[in-house]
Amino acid sequence: MTERLIGVDVGGTKVSTAVLTDGVLGEPRDVPTEQRSAEALIEQLVEGVAIAAGDAPVDAVGVGIPSVIDWATGTARSSVNVPLQDVPLRAVLRERLGLPVFVDNDASLAALAEAHGEDGVLLTRDLVVFTIGTGVGGGIVIDGHVYRGVTGAAAELGHMIIGADAHDGRPDWTEHHPQPGSLEALASGRALDQLARERGHADGREAVRAAQGGDAHAIETVAILGRRLGLGIANAINLFDPEVVAIGGGVSVAGELLLGPARETAARFVLPGAGTRTEVRVARAGPRAGVRGAALLAGQELRLGGEEHTPRTIGETR
Repeated sequence: MTERLIGVDVGGTKVSTAVLTDGVLGEPRDVPTEQRSAEALIEQLVEGVAIAAGDAPVDAVGVGIPSVIDWATGTARSSVNVPLQDVPLRAVLRERLGLPVFVDNDASLAALAEAHGEDGVLLTRDLVVFTIGTGVGGGIVIDGHVYRGVTGAAAELGHMIIGADAHDGRPDWTEHHPQPGSLEALASGRALDQLARERGHADGREAVRAAQGGDAHAIETVAILGRRLGLGIANAINLFDPEVVAIGGGVSVAGELLLGPARETAARFVLPGAGTRTEVRVARAGPRAGVRGAALLAGQELRLGGEEHTPRTIGETR
């Protein structure tokens, strides 16, 4: 029997929706994110799922959002880029769609996609993904499933502290976000922009292009970011001893210029004997990782939960 799942990747600028049929992802539909209100965004999500579904039955829907998720309720406990703060999104969408719906953090779902091949087959059972973009996100997959922690808030890898004085006092999350000394503060795209400007480049993108062209100062700029990232990688290896640490996000286009220094630094800080089989590489899942991971989540959780359900068309439930 054909399994038909819909994945929705909600970002601050666009919403991507696609159908995963027996492990094969269809062409996503991308639209600008509705930012006026939670109600307007929810209406957009319902409409997007209905368009993706068409007249064919659907088994379940997975949704990834850039938020700290209460996994038990599918509620965004903290949401800064989309208007979903404190919205019980899973319950609302289940009622509107009449289908099983599962909601998770977008970076965690990108990690789930990274663990699977293009055909939906699980390739890597244990991995950690760092997404290095404007900020630093991440996801953890253990034994083929997303690791969420006790409440669902796990894998905020950008907020691990890689350089701080313990006598600085209690962090003020209102005044400082990200916190000084955190991986996001020191190894994000914003941090690369700052490093680049200090060395005469317009921004991080220009520094990466110059480094790829052989500019020695630009190469060192990217390497500094790589060495900082290497501390985060070392922490991940010491904690999880994963099969793969994958680096995604826009900054990952620097490739070995970033990963070479990162690997060297990580090797210096990993406990001897740990990480002996860990591969550190650029993420392979690509720009559709979020929407693919959302659909994969729907299938996994549907099977894990053993929910009683009947595949149905969206029109039957509206």
